[in-house]
Amino acid sequence: MIQYFPKEFSSKAIVSYFLALAAVSFIFRDYIMRPEFMLIGIAWVLIFFLNSSRLSRKWHGYEQKKFVRKLFVIALVIRIVWVLFSWVFYTIKTGIPFEFGASDSLGYHTAAIWYHEIGWDETRDYLRHVSRGDIGYPLYLYFLYGIYGPNIFITRIIKSILGSWMCVLIYKLAQRTFNEDAARMAAVFCCFCPNLIMYCGMHLKETEMIFLAVAALERSDYMMRQKKAGILNVTLAFLLTASLFFFRSVLGSAVVFAIFSSLVFSNSTMMTQSNRVLLIVWAVVAITFFAGGRIAREAEQLWNSRGGNQAAKRSHQVNKGYEWAKYATGTVMAPMMFVLPFPTMVDVDNQYAQQMNNGGNYVRNFMGIFVILALLNALLGKKNWRNFTLIGAFIVAYLGIVCTSGFANSERFLLPGYPILLMIAAYGITLVDNWNYRYVRMWYWLMPILIISWAVFKLGSRGLL
Repeated sequence: MIQYFPKEFSSKAIVSYFLALAAVSFIFRDYIMRPEFMLIGIAWVLIFFLNSSRLSRKWHGYEQKKFVRKLFVIALVIRIVWVLFSWVFYTIKTGIPFEFGASDSLGYHTAAIWYHEIGWDETRDYLRHVSRGDIGYPLYLYFLYGIYGPNIFITRIIKSILGSWMCVLIYKLAQRTFNEDAARMAAVFCCFCPNLIMYCGMHLKETEMIFLAVAALERSDYMMRQKKAGILNVTLAFLLTASLFFFRSVLGSAVVFAIFSSLVFSNSTMMTQSNRVLLIVWAVVAITFFAGGRIAREAEQLWNSRGGNQAAKRSHQVNKGYEWAKYATGTVMAPMMFVLPFPTMVDVDNQYAQQMNNGGNYVRNFMGIFVILALLNALLGKKNWRNFTLIGAFIVAYLGIVCTSGFANSERFLLPGYPILLMIAAYGITLVDNWNYRYVRMWYWLMPILIISWAVFKLGSRGLL
């Protein structure tokens, strides 16, 4: 069994990325990416693959406390470095320390400031008329700004701390779900994951939302594995899950579904009968509470009524490209849910944020083969899917909802499932052997083809070819 991320995988992944970047840049040279986005993409690919290979091997022999300490410190340092770099980079490029095309992030920031200007009583009255899934993050910023003022930098440092803590939670969750080797790899992957790092430098809610989702899953998993669930454990899991409905209703619904599925289908050895009955009652109460009235309507309508900025951006695209994105859902996109989104390596429609994150999306695409191997093994090989019901139900529920929306290739909407995908990918790597390695070798060559095909679509759907 593979115990760390092999150097061979890392090297081949880097070569595959450079092949794709060179091919797209040459074939579509009239729409070549700007040099700064190329350099950022290259840097992310090197940072992820080189460090994942080197440190998963180096840290493999550390005792647990030392590993967790190293993990948290390195994750925090790299996130703070990115916060500093992105602050300067965005200020130079956009004139303000906000990302390209910032709309939601500026809206959250100004809303929190406005709440302080009008006072708490008026804010409370105003929030009664706001969608519940939109309340959480501006209110969170409101309380932070009440402590230290509307300081963007401090807020992003807090994001960095939460993002680093999330890596530790992934380690604990993977350790109980899979094994120590997969857990350490998963934690290292999250530590150096470009997408997760980049959102620490933005004023969006994704970092906090992902932390809460992972914490809810981790605490629920811990609770279900105890001989006695305990009121404190149940309450904490409930509060973490409930908080998600104030950030994104569908994400909260996916966590509730995952917990309930795990209680019903998980291996009976995981918990005592009394615990199972108690927790199923808890899940039924939670579902009854969250499924009623306003929250249920918000969950049902989320992908139609929300995603305003995504839809606004796409409305500026030519009709053919937008129509394809709207209808390429369901059965078409669902099989690719563990691999999406594809990286944008051509300069079209001023999609600078997507170009800037081309390296991060490539990392996700490449790691997708190990996710697929793990899932196939659980379903067809060892048939031990019951042990992975919690994370499996969550990822299928959440990504399934996204892939039946009009934003199946939207990196931001797919992001909350990413840490769990990295966790599953780490387990998939431990399963690679001489027989199934042939599929990994095929993936090395398939990735450039997929990326070139995506570039063809981006340009062709806009009539640029």
